[in-house]
Amino acid sequence: MIKIVADNFVSEEKKAEFLKLAQPLIEASLAEEGNIAYGLYEDLKDATHLTFIEEWKDDKAIALHNGSKHFTETFPKLLALCAKQGNVNLYKQL
Repeated sequence: MIKIVADNFVSEEKKAEFLKLAQPLIEASLAEEGNIAYGLYEDLKDATHLTFIEEWKDDKAIALHNGSKHFTETFPKLLALCAKQGNVNLYKQL
């Protein structure tokens, strides 16, 4: 099992648009084979810090997700709404 934590820093003016674009991505990702969990979370200390927390069965499931139409079409649009560069970390459970 692999967890992905993807931090995004969105300007307040573009947050609503980011959330609107993210919702169909979340729904489609949850339906993918190999997906265990996929959600978007808001930092309690900074409402413009939005984080996708995902859980996948394995590397193969992540590769399929990263190549999916809903991801490849939506991800660049989400990045364009970010005020600064975020980061993505992958974790395995010990």
